[in-house]
Amino acid sequence: MTRRLCSLPRQPAPCFAPGLTAERLDALLAGRRMWVNGTVLHYSFFDDAADASVIAVPGTGELRRVPWAGDEEQRDVVRESFREWQGLGLGVAFAEVGDRREAELRIGFQAGGGSWSAVGREALAVGRSERTMNLGWDVTGPGERGTVLHEIGHALGMVHEHQSPHARLHWDDEAVYAELAGPPNFFGRETTYTNVLRELAAGEASGSVWDPQSVMTFPFGPGLVLEPEQYRGGLSPSGGPSPADKEFVLRWYPPGDPAGPAALMPFRSAPLGLGPGEQADFTVEPPETRDYTVGTFGDADTVLVVFEERDGVPRFLAGHDDGGGPHNAAVRVRLVKGRRYTVRVRLYSTWGSGETAVMCW
Repeated sequence: MTRRLCSLPRQPAPCFAPGLTAERLDALLAGRRMWVNGTVLHYSFFDDAADASVIAVPGTGELRRVPWAGDEEQRDVVRESFREWQGLGLGVAFAEVGDRREAELRIGFQAGGGSWSAVGREALAVGRSERTMNLGWDVTGPGERGTVLHEIGHALGMVHEHQSPHARLHWDDEAVYAELAGPPNFFGRETTYTNVLRELAAGEASGSVWDPQSVMTFPFGPGLVLEPEQYRGGLSPSGGPSPADKEFVLRWYPPGDPAGPAALMPFRSAPLGLGPGEQADFTVEPPETRDYTVGTFGDADTVLVVFEERDGVPRFLAGHDDGGGPHNAAVRVRLVKGRRYTVRVRLYSTWGSGETAVMCW
C-alpha cells in the first residue's frame, strides 16, 4: 500500500553572483538554509477557526473550506517529536509560544492539504499569518510520528535524502508519476518531480554518502526503482532519525561550548579562525545606547546574526547573509546599555590569503 508522502512546494532556484568557483557554490548551497547554531526556534500552532484554506477535493473538483487548527492529541505528537530531535543534543533549541507572531515555525493541521514544511531559514520569508509547516492527515496513527519527525527535519534545514546525487537511484519515472498520481497522495507531475525525481546538486545533499535509513528518505514499494538492483523491492527507512541524520545535525548544530562566547568589544576586531560550516559566537554589552554596526571583514562568505537576550533567552534582532556577494555581512542595529547581545558568525567559505574578522563599532 502506498504511504502518504511529504509534498514540499517547489521553490525558485537560488541566485548567486556570477563567477563563483564550484567550491564556493557548493558551500553556499550547503549552508544557505541552515540556522546559525544557538538559535532558539519558537513554534506555535494555529488554533483560530478563522484560519482556513479553500481546497479542491481530489477526484471531485468540489471546493471545501478546511481549518488549519488541530486537536490537542495531534499537537502532543508534534511536541514529542520536537523533544526527540532536541534529545539528540542539538545546539539549537525549540520553544513553544502562544503568539504566532513570536514564532519562526507556525504549524497547521489542514486535512487534505498535504504534509510539508519550509526548509530551514526559508521559514523567515513566510508571512507571519501563514504556515511554515502543515500536517495534512492524522499524525496520531501507527507510524505517522515519522511524518512529523520528517517535517521537523526540513525545518532544521534537511532535504529529501532519496534525491541525493550520491544515491544514484535510477527511477522508472512514468511508474513513479502514475503511482503518486493516485490515492492517497494525488500528486501532480510537478509535485512528484520536485519531491522525488529531481536530483539535488551535490552541495545540497546532507552528506557524501547516501543514507537509505534517513528519516528524510521516503518509503517506496516495489517496481519504482530500477537501479541499484537491491532497491527494486522498495525502500523502507526506519521512520526516525538515523545515525547519519544525527551526525548531520550535530555537525551543523553542535552542543554549546561550556566556556561560553568570547566578549566582542567595540572598535576591537576579533579574528575568525573558522573552517567551512564552522561558527564563532561573541557577546556584546554596549557601553552606551546608540546605533552600532556589526560586520565581518576579509575574503569570506558569511552569515552574521545578532540576538538580544530577553529573560535569559536569545531573540533574533538582525541578520545578514552576504550570499556570495562582493560585500561582507554587516548589520546596523540599536544596542541598549545594560542589555546583553550575542553575535553569531557562520562561515560558508574563504578565498585569498587574507584573515577574516568581526567587529562592532
